[in-house]
Amino acid sequence: MFAHRTALLGALATGLFASAGLQAAEPLKAVGAGEGRLDIVAWPGYIERGETDKNYDWVTQFEKDSGCKVNVKTAATSDEMVSLMTKGGYDLVTASGDASLRLIYGKRVQPINPDLIPNWKTIDPRLQGGAWYTVDGKTYGTPYQWGPNLLMYNTKVFPSAPDSWSVVFDAQNLPDGKPNKGRVQAYDGPIYVADAALYLKTTQPDLGITDPYELNEKQYAAVLDLLRKQHGLIHRYWHDTTVQMSDFKNEGVAASSAWPYQANALKAEGQPIATVFPKEGATGWADTTMLHTDAKHPNCAYKWMDWSLQPKVQGDLAAWFGSVPAVPTGCKASELLGAAGCATNGYEQFDRIAFWKTPQAKCASQGTCVPYSRWTQDFIAIMGGR
Repeated sequence: MFAHRTALLGALATGLFASAGLQAAEPLKAVGAGEGRLDIVAWPGYIERGETDKNYDWVTQFEKDSGCKVNVKTAATSDEMVSLMTKGGYDLVTASGDASLRLIYGKRVQPINPDLIPNWKTIDPRLQGGAWYTVDGKTYGTPYQWGPNLLMYNTKVFPSAPDSWSVVFDAQNLPDGKPNKGRVQAYDGPIYVADAALYLKTTQPDLGITDPYELNEKQYAAVLDLLRKQHGLIHRYWHDTTVQMSDFKNEGVAASSAWPYQANALKAEGQPIATVFPKEGATGWADTTMLHTDAKHPNCAYKWMDWSLQPKVQGDLAAWFGSVPAVPTGCKASELLGAAGCATNGYEQFDRIAFWKTPQAKCASQGTCVPYSRWTQDFIAIMGGR
């Protein structure tokens, strides 16, 4: 794993933000016949064809209508997505905000023409023109889904829902009387530094943290100190959703940051699992379907981007993943999601979520901040016990 993480540093070079303007290719002027194939890098659970559950399938009909055969490569972290897109061979990626700007400035994705996407007008106004995919007046993708990184917990250990991230950050006995050491997890990705920063924003207000992605040297040092102390509590740094679910079922893990996807899957199996939005808030993701600069199947890609914004597709996807549709009408278009699905998944929590973004050396809140390259190097060290 250590070698794997170190190897990713080469891909992260694409995250260096250029000072010059982007020299991007001109977007497509018209959508033609599909090329017969479409290759997508996606988060687990984002592209379903009914193989896991026949009720969740938004690929089969698309393939029939478009003639574009969909192939999916899942990625467990944003860094892995950047690495795969850097190597090439893919048409689209469902990039989170901590990858999208790296892909744009690294010239791995190209601007799109929203006029060629009829369903564009249905996108949630809160997402339109988002800074994580709109640069220099150009649009680099279509919003896909969004949601929070929740605190997932075992209800047998916690008869009442925990209200704070302290259960994963601070050494303590849990409600069952046993220590949390070896029974909590943290996300295996440098962006998790922001989760620790968000916790300190509330618990150590004297640090003056206003944005968990914009940290000065003093704030950053305090965050690293918290993460080093947390290391002694960690059962596993998770990135594989299947492994994390197994850990909750079989390894005695009691609490962790998680995506709603894992919680939904475990609850569907009858496992004693629930989630909570802690009082300190939560980080989260607003994901964008982005087109590779050298996409071999651009017409199929545009067809997919439009298809992905159909209300029922959006609603079914939100039901499966536990996310919130990028298209508000998707909240009422899916029987699988149900009438209360969007509320349950966090539709009204938008303003309380600190959405993932790539930390930059130049930052709005305090001029100079610690860049993502440092986050990457230091978090690798922390996971290694240093």
